[in-house]
Amino acid sequence: MKVGKLPPSVLSQIVFPNLGVRRPEVLVHSGLGEDSTVVDFGDWVAVLSTDPITGAVRNQGWLGVHVACNDVAAMGAEPLGVLVTLLLTEADPVGNAARIMREVHQAARELGIEVLGGHSEITPGLPGDIISLTAVGRAPKAHFVTSAGARPGDDLVLTKAAGLEGTAILATDRAEWLAGRVGADVVGRAQGFLREISVVPEGLAAARAGATAMHDATEGGVLGAIYELAVASAVGVEVDVERIPIRPETRQICACFGIDPLRLVSSGALVVAAPAGGRVVEALARLGASAAVVGRATAGPMELLTAQGRAELAPPESDELWTALQEPL
Repeated sequence: MKVGKLPPSVLSQIVFPNLGVRRPEVLVHSGLGEDSTVVDFGDWVAVLSTDPITGAVRNQGWLGVHVACNDVAAMGAEPLGVLVTLLLTEADPVGNAARIMREVHQAARELGIEVLGGHSEITPGLPGDIISLTAVGRAPKAHFVTSAGARPGDDLVLTKAAGLEGTAILATDRAEWLAGRVGADVVGRAQGFLREISVVPEGLAAARAGATAMHDATEGGVLGAIYELAVASAVGVEVDVERIPIRPETRQICACFGIDPLRLVSSGALVVAAPAGGRVVEALARLGASAAVVGRATAGPMELLTAQGRAELAPPESDELWTALQEPL
């Protein structure tokens, strides 16, 4: 089995049958395509999500905070704080913990959230430090959004562009290698994509603009996120791949590694289903965020519309970032 997230077939066989007691206070239960849970607290709900950072060598703490909070914002919820788990190697654990926590602190200040607690330890046998974060947010009970609300006829909107996070990670962790192939200017611009990782403002604005479902594009990329949203919502999709925004820097860097930008980890891109996609695009434009209608939900199969015709939208497998990182330098 390839590195990365467990495939949907394995999750269905060994994870989802083993979820303990189903509680009535839980409004959104574990399931494919749902990255967060929602717990009833009267007029408000608590939204919680957890994520590790495993593919990046640098900026782990900063990335981790934003990636975890993105999952909460994709439910239309305001992030309040994070809990941080640090699993540190035996090589300079104090120095690495200090660096990661400075990054966590910076990201938390940017989002206006608190570090609520966590756990840290020196763990034998790790090839590198691992950070995992649990984000906690809240939303009015009548207004949270899930991945499961899309209906046939809804437009599919994508914010920003495909592959932003993966492009920034490769441009940072493989900077010298890439500079000799695409130029230092391209690498520098691609590193700057990291500043666009957060989708918190977009998620809250899209929820107010009538989103029926949202899913942020992490491992598996934009196509993986659309697939998971469709499974959660029990709908088909038609996705026009030519309408998915891909920046020139992403195309160039992906070409160097022979990887597909549409299957590259894409934090910073949010998939939104809505009856009127144009209204969502306009609401995001008022924030200064770009977005495009890239397809629609249907009552049929999951399909890609390509220059060669229709093709099946396959389930997400190992993210293309892992393929690139295994490329010998």
